Amino acid sequence: MKLHTTETKQYQTVTAYDEDGVELNAIRFTNSLLVLPETEPVPWPVNSFEALTPQHFDQIDATAPDVVILGTGERQRFVHPKLTTVLTARRIGVECMDNQAACRTYNILMAEGRKVALALIIAPQA
Repeated sequence: MKLHTTETKQYQTVTAYDEDGVELNAIRFTNSLLVLPETEPVPWPVNSFEALTPQHFDQIDATAPDVVILGTGERQRFVHPKLTTVLTARRIGVECMDNQAACRTYNILMAEGRKVALALIIAPQA
């Protein structure tokens, strides 16, 4: 689904997404990544929802977001609270949703000026 027809350079904006990846400011990514509004996206070494570990959430914590939107792939799944302990201990909210909803929600929160982190799990293609 194409979300925007114009390029946004000031912030990292999701401009399109599908089941195989995501576009940020019209640049395509097909791997899991962390996205914050004011910094370049960074690879997130997660190949599947089942592979999540507390260390993956430590990487998110290092970015000091106010809220984390976790895109869990093609369908919504909920992460076990023990994995997000580092975030919840600092009162950082974690919302789990499928990747499409996560992309839309990230854009809305980013447009509101929130310090939001988008953590997308994009499974490698076979």
